[in-house]
Amino acid sequence: MTSPEATAELIARAYAEDLGTEGDITSQAVIDETRRSTAILVARTAGTVAGIDIAGACFLHVDPSLTLRQHVADGDTVEPGSRLMTISGSTISLLTAERVALNLVGRMSGIATATRTFVDAVEGTGATITDTRKTTPGLRELEKAAVVAGGGSNHRFGLYDAVLIKDNHLTATDSIARAVAAARKAVGPDVTVEVEVDDLDQLDEVLTTDADRVLLDNMDTETLNEAVARVDGNLITEASGGVTLETVRSIAETGVDIISVGWLTHSAPAFDVALDFLGE
Repeated sequence: MTSPEATAELIARAYAEDLGTEGDITSQAVIDETRRSTAILVARTAGTVAGIDIAGACFLHVDPSLTLRQHVADGDTVEPGSRLMTISGSTISLLTAERVALNLVGRMSGIATATRTFVDAVEGTGATITDTRKTTPGLRELEKAAVVAGGGSNHRFGLYDAVLIKDNHLTATDSIARAVAAARKAVGPDVTVEVEVDDLDQLDEVLTTDADRVLLDNMDTETLNEAVARVDGNLITEASGGVTLETVRSIAETGVDIISVGWLTHSAPAFDVALDFLGE
């Protein structure tokens, strides 16, 4: 869920970057300031929509007098040619607002579409697809909202809301048990404590602690099967590392609870969306 304040700040920064101090000098030079138009936001490819409200906020940031009509909601599946939104008002305002709105809805819908393919691939297994912190700096809230729109779930939002003891932490502390005990003492019983492990020996040590979750990193399916059996429901299990659309089903079938996929937010292709003008 994105906060209105954070979204407004992000949109303002994006337009400050695009418009500088002079504004849209092309549209201002060649378009009569009294001209009015209607334009439609159109999907060029099939996929899952995310960021439609953000796109609307972009247009209204540039010109609050524009009128908007949404035809879809986040999470909807669309086909090529689907109308996502109709916007009417000042032609200059529409042209000025266009690129930032398209960039954000295209980025978010691309993530939602990619997430949906992974979610569909594990359907019926009981595994949940989740994201990671491998997000575009400054866009984390929007990108994680897009994952949810695609049917996935969110991992921790940052370093502040959950403990994840990774390999470098363990190198510095030299003991899983001591690291978990120190983390639990520091954050209390209500904050999730998770430990990343590379092998079954590390997993056995985690099972002696009061960690909540274990991240099974870069394990093959045979090892994942054994890990899930050893955990036996006493911890939430998460598989991560090198997950692809080709491998995600077999990973899910090992019985892990969560599969985290960094690719969703760091490499998902943009969704092709355009703004087509209909005229006055």
